[in-house]
Amino acid sequence: MTPEAYCKDKTRASGSSFFYAFLFLPDDQRRAIMALYAFCREVDDIADEVSDQQVAMSKLSFWRNEISNVFSGQPQHPVGKELNQARQYYPLDEELLVEILDGMQMDIMHQAIRKPADLSLYAYRVAGTVGLLSIEVFGYTQRRSRDFATSLGEALQLTNILRDLAEDARMGRIYLPQSDRIHYKIGNQDFIDGTMSEGMQKLLAEYGEKAEAAFQKALAYLPEEDRESLRPSLLMASIYYAYLQKLKQVNYNVWKHPVQILPVRKIWIAWRAWSYERKACKNNAPLRLKF
Repeated sequence: MTPEAYCKDKTRASGSSFFYAFLFLPDDQRRAIMALYAFCREVDDIADEVSDQQVAMSKLSFWRNEISNVFSGQPQHPVGKELNQARQYYPLDEELLVEILDGMQMDIMHQAIRKPADLSLYAYRVAGTVGLLSIEVFGYTQRRSRDFATSLGEALQLTNILRDLAEDARMGRIYLPQSDRIHYKIGNQDFIDGTMSEGMQKLLAEYGEKAEAAFQKALAYLPEEDRESLRPSLLMASIYYAYLQKLKQVNYNVWKHPVQILPVRKIWIAWRAWSYERKACKNNAPLRLKF
């Protein structure tokens, strides 16, 4: 299997919503972005699937060395080889890739999220950085597009956190800050049991509003000059925005009502968003995420 095929299979097999946004990209951009997301999948799997902390840190160390190998032109892993190919054409930042590894280390070490600033740092490392790397592949001309990327990364990560509350709690992970949990009188066991107390409802609704605000802030940052080139980011945003709307419909009670979107629905949302944006850019129509 070629490194390109490996990355494509890794991205597709992950079931990530991002895969469906990539389908509309030109071949060269699609190849580069799939290398990036295959890397994210590789390191995320370490944090999620390797229970022995020492083994997980050893695997993460391999990727730290591999990223160094990529930027010295000597990658060993199929994903590293594809990243090396991508950086020949797109200005990928080594430090941003290392930041992603730092975010995975926070998970592996079960680093507590004590206050909102800790959550912001985590969201930046695991999502904002990916947004910044992605727009280098998609192309942009305006500085504000970087703010668009980081705000959108925050929106996607908050949506992820709300969607995966039950699953994360079973793995001993609670990403909503301790300070907020204390304020609403919510204990760790409440996340494991799915206790939808009044405090829990208020906490989840508050973070749902923060996710909504982050989506809207991202749209406000997007410069008109870069709207067309960053269309793939809007496709990703539209799929995740659909998740957020479904979360609102079940009042964030994912323990009783797990939120899913079928692949065919993701393709449909991506196609609708792509079709809308093609016309909207020409007609100066407003940005939208709901399809």
